[in-house]
Amino acid sequence: MNGLVTDLYELTMAAGYFQAGKAGDRASFELSIRRLPEDRSYILVAGVQQAIEYLLNLSFTPAEISYLRSLPGFSRVGESFWNYLGAFRFTGHVWAVAEGTPLFAEEPILRVTAPLPEAQIPETYLLAAVSFQTLIATKASRIVQAAAGRPVVEFGTRRAHTAEAGTLGARAAYIGGCVGTSNVEAGFRFGIPVYGTAAHSWTLAYDSEFEAFSRLQDLLGERTIYLVDTYEVETGVKNAIRVKRPFWGIRLDSGDLLADSRRARQILDGAGLARAQIMVSGDLNEHRIAELLAAGAPIDWFGVGTELATSRDAPAMGSIYKLVEIESRGSVRPTAKFSEDKRSLPGCKQVFRFADHDVLGLADESFPGADALLQQVVRDGRRISDPPDIKQVRESAWERLHALPERYRRLRCPESYPVVQSAALQELMREVRKWELREKSEATSRNPAT
Repeated sequence: MNGLVTDLYELTMAAGYFQAGKAGDRASFELSIRRLPEDRSYILVAGVQQAIEYLLNLSFTPAEISYLRSLPGFSRVGESFWNYLGAFRFTGHVWAVAEGTPLFAEEPILRVTAPLPEAQIPETYLLAAVSFQTLIATKASRIVQAAAGRPVVEFGTRRAHTAEAGTLGARAAYIGGCVGTSNVEAGFRFGIPVYGTAAHSWTLAYDSEFEAFSRLQDLLGERTIYLVDTYEVETGVKNAIRVKRPFWGIRLDSGDLLADSRRARQILDGAGLARAQIMVSGDLNEHRIAELLAAGAPIDWFGVGTELATSRDAPAMGSIYKLVEIESRGSVRPTAKFSEDKRSLPGCKQVFRFADHDVLGLADESFPGADALLQQVVRDGRRISDPPDIKQVRESAWERLHALPERYRRLRCPESYPVVQSAALQELMREVRKWELREKSEATSRNPAT
């Protein structure tokens, strides 16, 4: 897999580690979300499988190495580093939380332990892979909860930032609870159910709406969903009824979805089509869906695109990938940042989940009655077991999410889930902080001018 999908400084540091004789140092990095977006009290983990696939296939081609050698910043790098990069493979260990697991701020999603360059270079890709899919899975879970049991289909690839973002976003949305996607590539690659019939252009391509609907019925039969708002909704519904039956239902994509869904339901029921479904789409999000259902809109299915594929209200997460422990020449040293607003927590950690709270502790701790969420998935550069089926991931995500009380899942002003730091972790933080202050004091005494 392309080793250049990274920031330049990752490779600069790798070269520096190598030349300083630190390439054999054992490093542990943890990926977590420092702060949650507004109105989010949880995240729903996704993207872990893509992160693992990246690590297990990470390498550098001769052409990529030749390009790196041409960069001015590498002009003083010796030949031995380029030989090292040519044989580069990930040989370390990975612990990760299962996809579909709800997590909270500062809880590690995954931990990478490997020789220092092998753990450093992947930072950029791992952050992108896990952060994006986690963002979309979390958004999807909110939308699906708002739909209150009505199916939600992901429609967002055409509005995603790239086609690949649309495909991976569809995967994340499925983990988050959507029943499927309009993205055919996502269906092919991940086994996600795909949905869709025809757009407004289909209707406009024919001389009449009735002819367009008839041709669609010839093609799709009982699976036909008529898009009835190309011209006028009431006429569109009546034209759908005029076509031979059965058909699946209708879709509304614009206008007053509350009033139009009510009128469409009335017309369909009056024609003896009480089982015909009504799907709506068009700039929907969790709040709009909740409003429609609270007003009694007779809507059976929702299609959500832009708001889901971009997580428009919270399009980014404060994800971090921090060095938490370094082993050099047989000595292990926990590490942490103490800078304002960018603190990190030292030591290899574990998330211990009880029924009503989490304990964030050290990896070598144990708490009877709690589930340890981080499990080893890669050992010595090899996957320990096959990845779970995505349908199982989706079902597990829904079960785990609904194990949380509603006050932590509500759409507005949710309560913060209780996460307690273990006494051992707090003590380690104090020790590392004392070491950092001592180093600062000694540096000042050596150079009073600073």
